[in-house]
Amino acid sequence: MGGMVSDVTELASQLVAIDSVNPALVSGGAGESAIAAFVVGWARAAGLGVELLERTHGRPSVLVQAPGSGAGRTLLLCGHLDTVNVEGMTDPHLPRVDGDRLYGRGAYDMKAGVAAALIAAREVALAGLRGDVVAAAVADEEHASLGVQEALQSLDADAAIVTEPTEMELVVAHKGFVWSEIVVSGRAAHGSRSHLGVDAIVKMGPVLTELGVLDAALGERTHPLLGRGSVHASTIEGGVELSSYPGSCVLGLERRTLPGEAAVDIERELEALLDRCRAVDPELDVRQQTLLVREPFEIDEDDELVGAVSAAATEVLGAAPPISGASYWADAAFIAAAGIPTVMFGPAGEGAHALEEWVSLSDTEALTQTLIRVARRICS
Repeated sequence: MGGMVSDVTELASQLVAIDSVNPALVSGGAGESAIAAFVVGWARAAGLGVELLERTHGRPSVLVQAPGSGAGRTLLLCGHLDTVNVEGMTDPHLPRVDGDRLYGRGAYDMKAGVAAALIAAREVALAGLRGDVVAAAVADEEHASLGVQEALQSLDADAAIVTEPTEMELVVAHKGFVWSEIVVSGRAAHGSRSHLGVDAIVKMGPVLTELGVLDAALGERTHPLLGRGSVHASTIEGGVELSSYPGSCVLGLERRTLPGEAAVDIERELEALLDRCRAVDPELDVRQQTLLVREPFEIDEDDELVGAVSAAATEVLGAAPPISGASYWADAAFIAAAGIPTVMFGPAGEGAHALEEWVSLSDTEALTQTLIRVARRICS
């Protein structure tokens, strides 16, 4: 047991030490090339199968395979290699252990979870199970999820655990989101010629008011684990100078969605909102477009996988993990949409996307032990 604890800590620290800031978020970010190369080398040294995926140049993902003896089910363990920015951090890629905490960018979100998945795959490979365990260390979760989408084209699985940090709670649902843009057109004119100008920013006012009304109405419907859906104005832009009427105003908004809400529903919801604005102002020139959709995710609490993870975690922790939902979005939605039963389970910590980030090492070890036990249940 002590050797595995040391192994998980060492591997998580090695992953934290490698800069993998997502270049889609930060210009010049290191990306996943170096960390993926490290994972490939580690897996080969451990005697595991390796497949490197890089459909998008410079954005590789790695599939690490612990093959079974045959005729068994496949368990997918998934975590992402990329991190967000390190602005304002001191020595962000210098892993530091203080008691039970491992500090450094990505320790919590989510290199400890990746390390647990890799160590679990190594240990399971020695167990002689019938089925396979595949640890997917994927790129770009923090932006467009290029990695998990590419991985799902190269593998199939019967069950999946995403090892995002969940505070050792068993997450069976998370919200989705839809990003949209609303454009109000006015008429640009010199500020002294009010008879010519149409103020697009003022025309956006009723739209903002209706968004507030919509958000309040969304609070009337709740999910037992996720709470309410929501909508908020994220960005607004209009005008070029103080002496001119603005000819355009652009509003960016985010709608957080619950299971059962699809992108087409959100588009209809926004169009109905704009129709109410048009009814008040027949001359309102407004249109909307959807920019990005990420679907929510949910698995039935009675699913075999939920029971298997709960039972395994209970053996390790001495108590059943709480069943919960996550307000944030994760790659679990893509995996579930591929028809693979999926849950999320990972360690506690703090500081995702913050200046100080740490993860619990004892939780990371417990996660590793849980993954091994789940594999024995699913793959044997």
